[in-house]
Amino acid sequence: MDVQNPSAPSRAQSADGADRPHSRATRRPPVRPTAHPTAGVVHENTRHTTRFTVIGNHLAQHRELSLLVIGLACHIQSLPTGARSDIKTLTARFDEGSTRIAAALRELEAHGYLRRELHRTPTGRIVTRTVSCNQPGAARPSHAHPEPATPPPPPPFRTPADLPAE
Repeated sequence: MDVQNPSAPSRAQSADGADRPHSRATRRPPVRPTAHPTAGVVHENTRHTTRFTVIGNHLAQHRELSLLVIGLACHIQSLPTGARSDIKTLTARFDEGSTRIAAALRELEAHGYLRRELHRTPTGRIVTRTVSCNQPGAARPSHAHPEPATPPPPPPFRTPADLPAE
């Protein structure tokens, strides 16, 4: 018997209600799940315990993103922190050219799945940090990428005459 995830929905639900028919003429009787469906997708799932990435259905089934963009977003989300994800590296990894990769990255930025931030290193060099967002629009955690702390300024110099009298 399969190991199933009881918290996962049996069927993907769209956020905008697109699963519902638009008119009575196109309405079909509800499909009741059976033990062995005769058509459609049948999932044979095995629980992953190592080396996996959780991808939200909002990304995997996004109606406005192309398959290339969804695939690239999934790839970037699977990378470990610090891995290179610039156009040159992604072009070397995939068959798509740099123009298509660059366009896909811009599309991910436009939909909130990616941010590219410029940062100056201690040596003065400017580098790009790519931030992959697995839930666009969600509140950003304050500890995600803390900026280097600057030491507090030293206390002002005081002489014994400046100290309060007791």
